[in-house]
Amino acid sequence: MSSLVHKELEGGVATITLDSPPNRNALSVRLLGDLEARLNWALAEPEVRLIVLTGTGPVFCSGADLKEQRVTPATGAGDAPVTASFPEILALIWESPKPVICRLNGTARAGGLGLVAACDFAIAPQTASFAFTEVRLGVVPAMISVPVLRRLEPRAAAEYFLTGEVFDAARAVEIGLLTRAVPEEDLDAEVARYAEMLVKGGPEALAITKRLVRDIPGISFEEGLRQMTALSAQRFTSEEGQEGIAAFMEKRPAKWVP
Repeated sequence: MSSLVHKELEGGVATITLDSPPNRNALSVRLLGDLEARLNWALAEPEVRLIVLTGTGPVFCSGADLKEQRVTPATGAGDAPVTASFPEILALIWESPKPVICRLNGTARAGGLGLVAACDFAIAPQTASFAFTEVRLGVVPAMISVPVLRRLEPRAAAEYFLTGEVFDAARAVEIGLLTRAVPEEDLDAEVARYAEMLVKGGPEALAITKRLVRDIPGISFEEGLRQMTALSAQRFTSEEGQEGIAAFMEKRPAKWVP
């Protein structure tokens, strides 16, 4: 049986592609299992500097595979296949020490937006549309709320979580769901532009900076200064920091640049 998620590595960039277009890359148990395996590969592979998550077809991800969510006498109430490994996948992306770019090949709905929000960057064509459709099915955007509510403005979250209204890419940028929305023909170039910038950063520095962007707003100003003063000194004297300074002074690429 062929995999529903493919991987490719080139120039330090691991591209992970959802490839189940017949059901619009829905989050089936099989696709989730394949995606988790590909993410674990990218995180463990030393040559991988950053991850690009994308899909095939006109839809990036339509959310849960609803055919698998029907309760039958065989499954019993309380079983929800979409929860199989989805929490672990969201955590892998969110906690990844390697930057993750979501290259949306098209529209995204419901659970697919959890993947979008978990990534560090999200770039989509201007023609893409988005919606949190859960309430219209009588369910809730439960798991995806964990990353999504860390991205969206509170008023926008209430508006789209509660109404299920479809919104466009320009609005998605405005409320914090997307990093950029570009003409469809410029999508690959824009993703490549971000990738080229990211591979210039030190691997350790990128991993640490990801954490501080996420964590520092949650602590007091004084405690933040105390912790960051110590971190600044540690990084300037680290092996990676010293290599970066030497590369700058010598006008050459740092050793970590592919």
